[in-house]
Amino acid sequence: MDRTAAPAPLLIACALGIEHLALRSGDRSGAGGPVTVLRTGMGPRAADRSVTRVLADPVLATAAVLATGFCAGLAPGMHPGDLVVAEETRDPGGTTPCVGTDLLVKELARAVPGRTVHTGPLTGSDHVVRGHERSGLLATGAIAVDMESAATLLGAVRSGTRPVAAVRVVVDAPEHELVRIGTFRGGISAFRVLRSVLPAFFEWHRSLSLPRR
Repeated sequence: MDRTAAPAPLLIACALGIEHLALRSGDRSGAGGPVTVLRTGMGPRAADRSVTRVLADPVLATAAVLATGFCAGLAPGMHPGDLVVAEETRDPGGTTPCVGTDLLVKELARAVPGRTVHTGPLTGSDHVVRGHERSGLLATGAIAVDMESAATLLGAVRSGTRPVAAVRVVVDAPEHELVRIGTFRGGISAFRVLRSVLPAFFEWHRSLSLPRR
C-alpha cells in the first residue's frame, strides 16, 4: 500500500502579544501540515528557553522553525512595513544559516504586493537598539536587528537537525525611530503586513518536503 508520510510540523515563533495576535488572526487555510504559533516572550533568553522546551515534545521533534515578528531596520531608506528575510541570524552564541531565502522573498512579494523585501544578515540584541547603535551594527553587515530571532534559531538547531528561517517586519528604521510600538502610525502598517505573511510561510514549509534536484 502506498502511504504518504505526514508532513513535518511547522513552528512559528514570535515574542510579543501583538505579534501573536497578528499571526493568529491571519489566513491559516493554506497550511500544508500541522502549525504551532508560539509566543516565546521578549528577549533572547526567553526565546531560547521557550523554543527548546516546545521542541522537546516528540510531536514537534522534527518541526521546521520560522522566527518572525517585528524588527528594527538598520539601513538608510528602510520604512515601517518593509520585510526582512534573513540569510543568516547572528548573536554572541553563533551564526545560523537560513533555508529557502529566495523562495520566501518570492512568496512574500506575492502575499504582500508592493512591500519592499530586504535580504541579508539579521543580528540579535539583548535590548532595544536606538540611535548610534544602529550604525555600529550596520557596519558588521547586518541589515536589521531584533531580540529573539537568533536565539530562536540557535535553540532550534541545537535541539535537532531541521530547516530554519527568519522573517521580520520593520517597525523602526533610522529615519523612522519609534518611541513605543503602539503609538506610531507605522505600527498599524507593520501589524497588517504581519497578518498577511502566513501564505508565504506555508509555501516555504510545503517546499521543504519537495524532492531536491
